[in-house]
Amino acid sequence: MFPEITVAELDEKLKSEEKFILLDVREPDELNYAKIADPRLEAAPMSKMAREGINSLSESIRAGQIPVYVMCHHGSRSVQVTMWLARQGLKNIINVSGGINEYARRVDSSVGFY
Repeated sequence: MFPEITVAELDEKLKSEEKFILLDVREPDELNYAKIADPRLEAAPMSKMAREGINSLSESIRAGQIPVYVMCHHGSRSVQVTMWLARQGLKNIINVSGGINEYARRVDSSVGFY
């Protein structure tokens, strides 16, 4: 299996000073509808990763020194990316269960829905 956190756990981390990366793997147009505003957010569309592989990700992610929380709309793509990154040898990759839709429903509706 793979490591996973809930949206409530993500919210606690977002409120902290913890160093991590929130990797949003949705497509650019999806970010226009709903997005978590946090400086630790990095967008890397799944389609770009499919074309360019691991090099489409920042050095911070590839270094594996800090946790990377992977998020998408409902949680399906983030599961795929989490497993793919683990197969690439990356460490500290954690799926966000339920994605931004669950985050908006349970934590903060101001991030938006679509």
